[in-house]
Amino acid sequence: MTVTPFWSQIATRAKTEQRPFFTMAPMEAVSNTVFRQVITHAAAPDTFFSEFVYAKSITDPNTKFPVHGRLYVADAEKRKPVVQLWGNEAADFATAAAELRDRGFEAVDINMGCPDGTVIKNHGGSDLIRNPQWAIDAIAAAKTSGLAVSAKTRLGYSQLAEFREWIPTLLAQNVAVLTVHLRTKQEMSKVDAHFEVIDELIAMRDAIAPDTLLQINGDIPDYQAGLALAKAHPGLDGIMIGRGVFANPFAFESQPQPHSLDELLGLLGMQLDLFDDFATRYDMPRFPSLKRFFKIYARPELGATDLRNTMMDAKSTDQVRQILADYQSK
Repeated sequence: MTVTPFWSQIATRAKTEQRPFFTMAPMEAVSNTVFRQVITHAAAPDTFFSEFVYAKSITDPNTKFPVHGRLYVADAEKRKPVVQLWGNEAADFATAAAELRDRGFEAVDINMGCPDGTVIKNHGGSDLIRNPQWAIDAIAAAKTSGLAVSAKTRLGYSQLAEFREWIPTLLAQNVAVLTVHLRTKQEMSKVDAHFEVIDELIAMRDAIAPDTLLQINGDIPDYQAGLALAKAHPGLDGIMIGRGVFANPFAFESQPQPHSLDELLGLLGMQLDLFDDFATRYDMPRFPSLKRFFKIYARPELGATDLRNTMMDAKSTDQVRQILADYQSK
């Protein structure tokens, strides 16, 4: 297998700079165009993954999990994200990937690790770990598009030891990138990531699919932690950061530095403006989804706990702007 141009360019640049490549994880109601632009302004990763997109919905607008704005890419974004697809029907992955190719996307990722109950009930995410043939067929179907096809999974469904059979199964499909969240579905995020298995994962990759890029996810807060992890485990290609951006929107900063409350609130102002533009385009009143971001900017250690609590009572972006204006005029 030859690594497709999309990933080979990313991996080559990182290797030239003697570091792993960095990506931001796919997160529902988080990894959309709005937050991707905010993180790009703060400190950009090498590439982004989109929110979860139900594969069937890309060509069938009448599904119960519609696309809405998940595929919207703003002109300001430098490159289209990797679109993460979920589902279990091979035919849906074939048609979805073909449509995405025609829309100018370069890469798709298959969700094989989401622990959400609704996703699993509909035979997506971690349910593929229990049904490996679905995973095999989905990968093969997506590849017919000619796009770069990757997969993101957990170590297992119920037991850690499952990875010794499950991961080789995925590697045998020769995906461009395999991202492993270092927990099982059952563990959710309630235990520490299993860093102790990284070297075994690398050995599996080297033996079965040496051209597949291996990326790790779970309990990696920032760029510096990612660098340290890659140094400790030679052969690791990529680092994916998810929840780390909620503790620090500058998580991908290669040279960490202090950031003031004013700077953080400036990012929030940018997000409010982008959110309003996005909501207008898609007529999607998702204001409550914005509240999860307030803790990113109104940091307790910067004395902004009261500000955050006040913003949580807001009902619109304009109310948040007024709260910020009142706070900054004191």
